[in-house]
Amino acid sequence: MTKVLILGGGPDAERQVSIDSATGVHQGCLDAGLDATLLIVDQPNIQEIQSWDADIIFPVLHGKFGEGGQLQQRLTQANRTYVGCQAQAARIAMDKMATKLWAAKLGIPTTHAAILDPDSVSDPDRAVCPIRPPLVIKPVADGSSCGLYICKDHAEWTNALTDISKSPNPPISMIEPMITGSEYTVGVIDDGSGALKALPFINITPASGTYDYQAKYERSDTVYTVNPDLTDDLVSNLKDWSLSLCNAIGVRHLARVDFMIDDNASAWLLEANTMPGFTATSLLPKAASADGLSMPQLCKHLVEAATRTHQTAPTR
Repeated sequence: MTKVLILGGGPDAERQVSIDSATGVHQGCLDAGLDATLLIVDQPNIQEIQSWDADIIFPVLHGKFGEGGQLQQRLTQANRTYVGCQAQAARIAMDKMATKLWAAKLGIPTTHAAILDPDSVSDPDRAVCPIRPPLVIKPVADGSSCGLYICKDHAEWTNALTDISKSPNPPISMIEPMITGSEYTVGVIDDGSGALKALPFINITPASGTYDYQAKYERSDTVYTVNPDLTDDLVSNLKDWSLSLCNAIGVRHLARVDFMIDDNASAWLLEANTMPGFTATSLLPKAASADGLSMPQLCKHLVEAATRTHQTAPTR
């Protein structure tokens, strides 16, 4: 029987979310009848990776190391078969600005943005804001809305910069206009033949108005609507844009692409996520369920997709 090793943890801010997700995948694999083991890791090196007794690695890590290309590069160098993107696609998707540039190249609507280097801000009170508020500040290479700031006026901009400057290791962040509207997500998975297909869409309505870390993982008042009422044109565009972006950057097996639809019914790409969450409130499992795949079936489906990728990979 194929041995599956599910990885959770990692060194990044989303470590606990990763452990929760990996635990969910582990249980899903067991329920699917797979020989599955859960391993909590930090930053495994190539020698450690080579020593693992497994046929398939399912790395359910979130954050820059775990899903931003570093782990994927080590898995490839160790000649391991694994679920998810290879290093290049993972790096592009983790970098929100790089994703925006790809989207612009493909004609996918996304807002303009600016980079905020915290090392360049010596006096938050006098820092010039490159984008007129309301605006959003978020790390270029992090997820789960970690480090997210909503600035509705100049005072909140200054307060955000002050807060960021006090952090011991402030990240490079991105500034973009705040879009007033509703957030939608499009899950993408392998269709069974190596191509990608879009799952049913989900509309996210947080009670607080902002889909931040607390709304995702710590509260139970966020409303998720599967197959929301959208126009045929919007459904077609969101599906086509999601698949176009994923195919262009080299996504394989699974991803989630997030959009905002503003008050004028215009859609704007937010970001792509190449290792979505697998917790009780996570969006990809909800979308897969609406498409007829239970959590165990989804986990088995992704393991099988990784197996096919390995079997059809060109020999060197």
